[in-house]
Amino acid sequence: MKKYIELNSETIEYTLKVNSRAKRINVRIKHGGEVIATIPRSIHQGLVEDFMKRKSEWIIRTINVFTSLKKQITKKDDRLQFLELKEEARRLVHSRIEHYNAFYQFTYHKVAIRNQKTRWGSCSRKGNLNFSYKLVLLPPHLADYIVIHELCHLKEFNHSPKFWDLVAKTLPNHKELRKELLKSSHHL
Repeated sequence: MKKYIELNSETIEYTLKVNSRAKRINVRIKHGGEVIATIPRSIHQGLVEDFMKRKSEWIIRTINVFTSLKKQITKKDDRLQFLELKEEARRLVHSRIEHYNAFYQFTYHKVAIRNQKTRWGSCSRKGNLNFSYKLVLLPPHLADYIVIHELCHLKEFNHSPKFWDLVAKTLPNHKELRKELLKSSHHL
């Protein structure tokens, strides 16, 4: 059902979907700028507005990015979007690395923001961390998942049980987040 919410003095139209299989409130923004909020049956519909208000900065920023793209992204358009969002992505990534590495205390060298086509992030054996600029377009909890994932590769350069144990120290729900990232419309 179509609904409206006031976020930062802007009226935002969104589609509210109730899904019996949903476990939590999920807000996603499609490439055309369409906002979809999905909630479990057990959650009162009024809680979705509280959730959206807490995420208002990300919602408005993502809508603005998507609605400013008037046609399919070509290589040239992708390059322009990269240049436009690169510094915002750099600030986000450095902030989240600093936040989570206060716990992990891993040593890393360079952090690079790239226009990656197939990966959200990567970690080199030299301790360099690379991230796609498109992290700024993700919901914050998924961007955090990617940052933590790459940070943990500094200690475990694989996907062994030891690696996932490291991830679980700050993200015990990492399996659900990974599934959400893979199933959602958030893709490179």
